[in-house]
Amino acid sequence: MPRPRRLPVLALAAAALLALASCAGSSGGGSSPDGLHLVKSGQLTVATDSPAYAPWFSDGKPANGKGFESAVAYAVAAKLGFTPDKVHWVTEPFTSSFAPGPKKFDFDINEISITPQRQQAVDFSTGYYDVSQAVVALKSSRIANVTTLAGLKGAKFGAPVGTTSLDAVTRQVAPVQQPAVFNDLNDAKTAMENGPIDGIVVDLPTAFQLTSAEIPDSLIVGQFPTVGTPEQFGLLFEKGNPLVGKVNDALAQLTSSGELRRITEQWLGSQAGAPVLR
Repeated sequence: MPRPRRLPVLALAAAALLALASCAGSSGGGSSPDGLHLVKSGQLTVATDSPAYAPWFSDGKPANGKGFESAVAYAVAAKLGFTPDKVHWVTEPFTSSFAPGPKKFDFDINEISITPQRQQAVDFSTGYYDVSQAVVALKSSRIANVTTLAGLKGAKFGAPVGTTSLDAVTRQVAPVQQPAVFNDLNDAKTAMENGPIDGIVVDLPTAFQLTSAEIPDSLIVGQFPTVGTPEQFGLLFEKGNPLVGKVNDALAQLTSSGELRRITEQWLGSQAGAPVLR
C-alpha cells in the first residue's frame, strides 16, 4: 500500500529480534561505504513516516532493528558497509516521499509501492516484498461473509490517502460508492468501527495485524487476486541517485543468500488463511 500496521505471528522474543539486527549489522559481503553518494558523509540516512506501524516496525521506533522494514534497512546497510550505529533515521511523511525534488535521505523505506506514476518523480530499488491488498471488516458488517469481488460492489470502503490500497479497490471492485479517503490508517479504523464505512482496504500483513491485535471482532473478508505484474514495495530514492545500483546489488545478495526470505518469515510469517476474492 501503502502504509499501515501489526501481526501476531511476528510477536517474537526480543532477544531473537535483537539478534537479527545484530546479524544484519555484521553480515559478511558488505562493501566499504567509502565513495558512496550520501546525504551526509559517513552515515546512511534512512527515512520513514511517523507513526511507524507494525509489522513493518516495532514500538514506533525504526532504529531498534525490529519489524520487517527496519530489519531490511539494517540488512541493506550492512551490505553497503555500514554498522548499525552509522544508520541515521529521519521522518518523511508518506505522501511527500514520492513528490519530485531533492531528498533529505539516502533512501526511504515505508511500504511504498513501485508505480509508473511515482517513477516519474523518484527512483526505486528492485522490489523487496510482493504485496497483496485485502479487505478488513467488522464481523457484524454486511460484507463479512462476502466471497466475491462482485459481492463488494455495493459496499462503502475506506483507505488512507495516496495509497495503492485505494487504487486497488477502485480498480478491482469498482464500487458503486466512491471510497472514502482518510489522512491515515488510524482515521480509517475509527470510521469503520463507528459505522460510516463497511470496510477498509490495506496490504495483507497489515490486515492480519489489524484483525489479530488492533480491531476487536474484525476479520479479513478476503484478499484481491494478483492481476498483471505483482505489486511490490521498493526503497525510494531521489531521482537520479547513483546509490540505487549499489542498493540493488545489496538486495540481490540478500535474496540469493536467503537472508531476505528469513527476515520476511520472521516478521511477516505465513499469510495463509486469507481467501482470495474472485
